[in-house]
Amino acid sequence: MMKQAREFPVFTVTPKAARSLAAGHPWVYAEEGLDAQPCENGALADVFSQKGSWLGTGIVSLQSKIRVRVLSRNANDVFDESFWRRRLRYAWEYRKAVMGPDVSNCRIIFGEADQFPGLTVDRYGTLLSAQVLSVGMERLKHTLFPALVQMLRADGQDIRGLYERNDVALREKEGLAQYKGWYDLSALGLPLPGTPLAHICENGIHYTVDVENGQKTGFFLDQKYNRRAVARLARGKTVLDCFTHTGSFALNAALGGAKHVTAVDVSEAAVALARENAVRNGLEHRMDFQAANVFDLLPRLAEGPKQYDFIILDPPAFTKSRKTIRNAMTGYKEINYRAMKLLPRGGYLATCSCS
Repeated sequence: MMKQAREFPVFTVTPKAARSLAAGHPWVYAEEGLDAQPCENGALADVFSQKGSWLGTGIVSLQSKIRVRVLSRNANDVFDESFWRRRLRYAWEYRKAVMGPDVSNCRIIFGEADQFPGLTVDRYGTLLSAQVLSVGMERLKHTLFPALVQMLRADGQDIRGLYERNDVALREKEGLAQYKGWYDLSALGLPLPGTPLAHICENGIHYTVDVENGQKTGFFLDQKYNRRAVARLARGKTVLDCFTHTGSFALNAALGGAKHVTAVDVSEAAVALARENAVRNGLEHRMDFQAANVFDLLPRLAEGPKQYDFIILDPPAFTKSRKTIRNAMTGYKEINYRAMKLLPRGGYLATCSCS
């Protein structure tokens, strides 16, 4: 029941959008708006159906195809600093509950899933790495970032700095500039860290993560438990890890007791880093590394005897838009088909896609 007078401009949506929001979808697309009162870019607005039913309060993005990102479906919410601190606390308590000791390296804020639309915050040991992809979160970050660091440190977490990885083209769709750099936390008494390198331990394997230049926010944390599953399956097997990048799947396989692991990536720099990680973890004696194009390598391997009984495919995105889906599907089909041809009866294939 709505108990307070509404102070926000009204955004009226189509019946289709109203049904979608009522079913739990968090977005209103630009073409779904029927009428909108004047509103600042990144400000709050109330979403109503044509029939006058209140559907939620969200952040308006005037330049994006996603016109409103719904934040709350509680008509009595007051969007002050206490509200955002509660949201941050919910997200952190949830991570502690489901991840236990893994909270030392995890995604603390995961956009819409934590009701911070367009905001990602990853933790790599003592460093946080944040990416802001919506104009609303850009406006709110000076409230959110100090509050998050303050909360974590009060909970006994040794956080030394927060790096912004806003060097992504998607920001331009929101009318935001691309950049990257340290967020100033001097108000909390924290100097800028001397290095963007963080040393982490995941699944018993030690890595150096570069929050300034690494993939996405520094490292692919979302594959943590898939890497752990690979380690369990790899014992006694001969493993080929394709698109190895920093060697994470390969290292997990080796630590899991693989007979031998070959790690392949087209990038010489990635292969060098994977090799360094193997030495750091004392696993180099059961691994070798190749700089090669996987699309060329797999057909070559098919010409000889079967060497591997476990193949891992974790390629970069083959498409980021609908226009290139057909080419991407061809690429995925090709590498999976070639890998399966190389496996003996009873062999294992671990295959991933981030498209």
